[in-house]
Amino acid sequence: MFSFEQIEINADSRKPKYLQIVDGIIENIQAGYLKIDERLPSINNFSEEFYLSRDTVEKAYAILKDKNVIVSVKGKGYYVNRTILLSKTNVLFMINKLSNYKMRIYNAFVNTLGTNAYVDLKIYHCEESLFLNLWAKGAGSYDYYVVMPHFKTDELLHLSYTEKVTKALSKVPVNKLLLMDNKLPEGDNYRGIYQDFENDIYDALNKAFKKMSKYEKIILVFPEKSVYPYPKRILHGFRKFCVEHNLDFDIYNEVYDDMILKPKDLFITIEESDLINLLKQIKEKNLVLSKDIGLISYNDTPLKELFGITVISTDFKAMGETAADMILNNKIAKVKNPFRFIDRKSF
Repeated sequence: MFSFEQIEINADSRKPKYLQIVDGIIENIQAGYLKIDERLPSINNFSEEFYLSRDTVEKAYAILKDKNVIVSVKGKGYYVNRTILLSKTNVLFMINKLSNYKMRIYNAFVNTLGTNAYVDLKIYHCEESLFLNLWAKGAGSYDYYVVMPHFKTDELLHLSYTEKVTKALSKVPVNKLLLMDNKLPEGDNYRGIYQDFENDIYDALNKAFKKMSKYEKIILVFPEKSVYPYPKRILHGFRKFCVEHNLDFDIYNEVYDDMILKPKDLFITIEESDLINLLKQIKEKNLVLSKDIGLISYNDTPLKELFGITVISTDFKAMGETAADMILNNKIAKVKNPFRFIDRKSF
């Protein structure tokens, strides 16, 4: 709870009194004496307690508001806006789901920013309402906003953005907003690093085309409806590749139990559960991976590297590092993240 005893105004100091007020309040927040949403004394009360002019206290509160340390509520007064370390760069980092891939991006981002940054991770589970609620709570409280936009409809279809989300993002200055993974549908008032989902898979499979000639059917396992849906642009890029090369292909929603596997089938899996189910069935049916059945997995992980699974994948570490570099060096740009075909034992 706030106490005037915790604020020291030194009349003999060469530091202006309004800055002494600013420092005193910040020190109280850092020490834990002032909590988030706690009400501060009114300007009148503060000026009377220390025999200061209203202008002096008003100037101090204005500086604290500009730093997003406090907020004013009309008719109610001033409140503490945040209690995180105010000497650090504060970043709101919003992702759509908690996964190995997302955490690799997040960790690379945090490590590149270094110890002078505080990164507040929020997960909104592809839900527009949850995103907007978290966004409203954080509005004005951070130095930078990093958003990885992936949303879903009631029918579990993927959306990169919604009208309400786009409107909310548009209120943030371009130098404070950074988008990851997806681009805004229109406009230039943002910066970010993105995947080109359709062309990424198309280009990666083109690099693998020569080795694919030994397979008679290409099967993409793409979950049409998922709790965390995938961009259909992946599907479009796959179809484009197969049609241009006159390949026999099928698309399934999942790897079914007792899937009929035929020699010279090449599977491309998106979700981890389908990858594991397929590997299990290949083993149970005494088929040999890469000899009888080919396998390519979407998105690389350390376990896939360890077990020799061929992948087509964006570079998650590079995405996090590039985003952090943009903030550290105030770069305003839109950068396509590297996407690679990594040939291993399964293909």
